[in-house]
Amino acid sequence: VVPVASGGIHAGQMHQLLDYLGDDVVLQFGGGTIGHPDGIQAGATANRVALESMVMARNEGRNYVAEGPQILRDAAKTCGPLQTALDLWKDISFNYTSTDTADFVETPTANI
Repeated sequence: VVPVASGGIHAGQMHQLLDYLGDDVVLQFGGGTIGHPDGIQAGATANRVALESMVMARNEGRNYVAEGPQILRDAAKTCGPLQTALDLWKDISFNYTSTDTADFVETPTANI
């Protein structure tokens, strides 16, 4: 079983995605790649550099979850496509409420 993230994800959420799902994961960046203003290749580059920067930070022993936004900003200093992606999607957050909440009704049982 491999976790999959899809739908509304972008490079700026990389630290959260890896925290929630690990690095043995499928990340389906549809609009997060195709929607890049400089084209699909730039979108793919932004996502790759974001992922690589998080993995490198983790391997260096850094707290990539807490430092994630700064790690991405630092990586974007040398990667124009990542900077563009971070600027474009900066207001898109990864704060979702679960839709998989308990919704059961107690069923009375006969006492035998």
